[in-house]
Amino acid sequence: MVKGNNRTIARNKKARHDYFVEDTLEVGIVLKGTEVKSIRQGKINLKDSFAVVENGEVFVNNMHISPYEQGNRYNVDPTRKRKLLLHKREINKLIGYTAQQGYSLVPLELYLKNGLIKLQLAVAKGKKKYDKRQDIAKKDAERRIKKHMSEKYN
Repeated sequence: MVKGNNRTIARNKKARHDYFVEDTLEVGIVLKGTEVKSIRQGKINLKDSFAVVENGEVFVNNMHISPYEQGNRYNVDPTRKRKLLLHKREINKLIGYTAQQGYSLVPLELYLKNGLIKLQLAVAKGKKKYDKRQDIAKKDAERRIKKHMSEKYN
C-alpha cells in the first residue's frame, strides 16, 4: 500500500438502503493487535453495526471482526463494544443529533488511511418502506435509461 492512499476494507451497503445519510465523520477506533491483523485481511462485517453515545464517549456495537487464525489466546470477542476516537466538540454535535427523534449513528465504511484504520460514521435518519421502494424504482429507471442510451448509440 502506498502511503497517503485510502484503501476501503469494508463497506456497509445496507446502511444507505435503510437510512438517509445527513452527515458523516471520519473517526478513529480503538482495537487490539489481533483485530488489526484480521481487519487487514478483510475479515470484518459492518452489516448490523451501530454506534451509541455513553457517558460522553462513543462506542460502536455489533461490528463483527473475525478472530485472527494465529491469534490463539490473544483473540477477543468478535462483536465486543469498541470505543471510537472523536474530539469533545464532535461528540457534543453527535449528542445533539441523536437527541432528535429518529436519528441514529451508523458506520458506513472502514478503511486504511496512512496506515491507520479509520471508520466513516454517519448521522442517519431511518427510511420508511415507501422511501425504500421509491429508491429502488428510481435506480431501476436510471438503469433502463442508461441501457436504452447505450443501445441507441451503438
